[in-house]
Amino acid sequence: MELFHLFSAILAISALFAYINKKYIKLPGSIGLLLAGLLLSLVVQGLGAVSPEFETMVEERLLQLDFSEFLLEFLLSFLLFAGALHTDLEKLRESKWPIMIFATVGVLISTAVTGTLFYYLLQLLNYPIDYIYCLLFGALISPTDPIAVLGILKRANIPKSLEVSITGESLFNDGVGVVIFISIFQVAQRGLENVEGSFIAELFLKEVGGGIGLGLLIGYIAYQFMKRIDHYQTEVLISLAVVMGGYSLAQIFHFSGPLAMVAAGLLIGNQGTQFAMSKQTADYLTKFWEMVDEIFNAVLFVLIGLELMVVEFKWEYAVTGLITTGIVLAVRYFALAVPSYTLGLHRTFAPGALSIMTWGGLRGGISIALALSLTPEMFRNEIVAITYTVVLLSLVVQGLTIEPFIRRISNRSLTQLNPTDAH
Repeated sequence: MELFHLFSAILAISALFAYINKKYIKLPGSIGLLLAGLLLSLVVQGLGAVSPEFETMVEERLLQLDFSEFLLEFLLSFLLFAGALHTDLEKLRESKWPIMIFATVGVLISTAVTGTLFYYLLQLLNYPIDYIYCLLFGALISPTDPIAVLGILKRANIPKSLEVSITGESLFNDGVGVVIFISIFQVAQRGLENVEGSFIAELFLKEVGGGIGLGLLIGYIAYQFMKRIDHYQTEVLISLAVVMGGYSLAQIFHFSGPLAMVAAGLLIGNQGTQFAMSKQTADYLTKFWEMVDEIFNAVLFVLIGLELMVVEFKWEYAVTGLITTGIVLAVRYFALAVPSYTLGLHRTFAPGALSIMTWGGLRGGISIALALSLTPEMFRNEIVAITYTVVLLSLVVQGLTIEPFIRRISNRSLTQLNPTDAH
């Protein structure tokens, strides 16, 4: 019951903050809730100066709701399925090669380069961390967060083809990033000398291939059930069974749960709504998952703000996080540009697309959750604090400026294409 009361309190706070933001402040929903959560954290810490027992009680309650476990083993399945359900598969197919390459090669490049630069930055700042743990940081911070990206890009006036590329990449690179993180985590735990290359390759193939395969299988089974009835309550229930049962199966078989949810969501959201449902059922199903998406997004971003109370901060972590944010952005552009220009993918993009994809590649709760899953000997406190700083700066600074950034890039591209218009 303790967890029920805690979740109820967070949901009530989320609803209150969402109302205040919508009525008065009018920030993008995700960012408004994140800032509200941060403000509440600061208020609780301020009250802690008067009543330390109150602050300790709030921190203990938050620690009861293990953020890493809550996001990775519960919220993530719903949010990824909902995001994939509303993604147009036809438009996704048009950008399939860039999405596939950015979500695999791009994430691998980013993990290696970010981890290496992070290692040397810490050496320079005089608190070194072993290279393998720096690579772990590179793996957890490299994937863009589909939850943050989908939530914030809804408001941005962005070309549809580019929006599909960014959201499609974020849906898949999240699953791939988690697999890379797990692989490096295994190496860090066992020691490089005790891990064979074939083990990593097998783990990667099993997680990725198994996850996508399982998602398609359970999505197809659900599709066949939905095709044989026309009862929207039952079909919504089937979609819930796909998410909860499918994610549980993925964990049992050690497949990638995130990729399974993306595959199942794409199949049901496209084939299912077109060929297995009446218009009324498709409407109810999509609206139900829109509501699930909105509610859980609200809870997640308030929780990210509240996590400030349980993250051990020192001023040097904040400074390191600020510098690291610049590194992460620069490497993000590099990891997109290398495969783009090497394979000629850039020819299919609109002018300024790589810059927009870089600035629109937000980091979010998944990075924090992965950092919190580290063991204490992996420099967990330092990596969590630095990750938290990078995520906050990414969500607030990039999230709040993505619309003007897109306008500026678009206007500059138009000026370059029509130089006479500039006079």
